[in-house]
Amino acid sequence: MSVEDVGDLWRAYKANRDKPGRDRLILTYAPLVKYVAGRLGAGLPAHVDESDLVSYGLLGLIDAIERYDPDRDVKFETYAIQRIRGAIIDELRSMDWVPRSVRSRARDIERAIGQLEAQLLRPPTDEEIAKKLGVSTDDLDDSLLEISRSSIAALDELWASPTGSGDAMALVDTIEDPHSVEPGGEIEKTEVKELIGEAIASLPEREKLVITLYYYEELTLREIGEVLGVTESRVSQLHTKAILRLKARLATAQSRTVLD
Repeated sequence: MSVEDVGDLWRAYKANRDKPGRDRLILTYAPLVKYVAGRLGAGLPAHVDESDLVSYGLLGLIDAIERYDPDRDVKFETYAIQRIRGAIIDELRSMDWVPRSVRSRARDIERAIGQLEAQLLRPPTDEEIAKKLGVSTDDLDDSLLEISRSSIAALDELWASPTGSGDAMALVDTIEDPHSVEPGGEIEKTEVKELIGEAIASLPEREKLVITLYYYEELTLREIGEVLGVTESRVSQLHTKAILRLKARLATAQSRTVLD
């Protein structure tokens, strides 16, 4: 379908808000759901069926279509991908299928990273993290791999209020809205984006490269492994470790903001 045809669909749906128009848009953008479900499903346990993820994602796509304003200076694909991802993650969270022991291990590693960064004023090495936890580096690697296979942790989940108010923001919520009338909220979103940017810049080079290739270049874990010359499992470990580092860094930054 040409860009002109898609534009006609949006204009017709915006004018009438009818179900047939919405259904045509759903069919047009359905491949986005398959794409997001595939990327999320790659890091999930085998018992999580991708068809279920697609079903959850379709709800996000429908929500995105109904909420999207074509007059905003934001591509629908950018907006919809975040809504689809959010719908899938929300449904998986509600199922609470991640073992409690895995959640606990992830929190322990995140806490250890945060404490070591505060002490060393630099990203800690795997050896330092393992020593802090009282485990071997092989045990740490095993934990990271298990967390990556059982976790849906993603960069999208890192966007939270720097004021410590507890109000979460999706990545899409930080996209500039030219019609916004809430300068205070815009300032807060800018602060969050700056925190994320600084935290990513502080990552060790290989972890920073994994984050860049996965979220910005949209490579799969297997493709990133080919670029780095490592296994897909190793890339998964690096991604999980990077996310835990970022969460620890942001938690520290938010705590300082609250104290200030």
